[in-house]
Amino acid sequence: MALRITEECINCDVCEPQCPNDAISMGESIYIINPDACTECVGHHDEPQCKVVCPVDCIELHPEWKEGQEALMAKYHKLTEAKVSKAI
Repeated sequence: MALRITEECINCDVCEPQCPNDAISMGESIYIINPDACTECVGHHDEPQCKVVCPVDCIELHPEWKEGQEALMAKYHKLTEAKVSKAI
């Protein structure tokens, strides 16, 4: 599953730089997570780093974006291959 940021977000700016996939950005009023780029840090870390650093615990599983561990790992590989291709 991808993650999402709830309305409890206080715009503290600590989650965005922790995302290894650059999936977090500022939305209209709070930070948002792009579900196409969110792997819950699978492939990078043992747990989602945005959730680790969030001081108000406003990051949760996105109920409309269901993905298993295999799908998250496949997304990780796709995203990292795309980064390598851009760097070349």
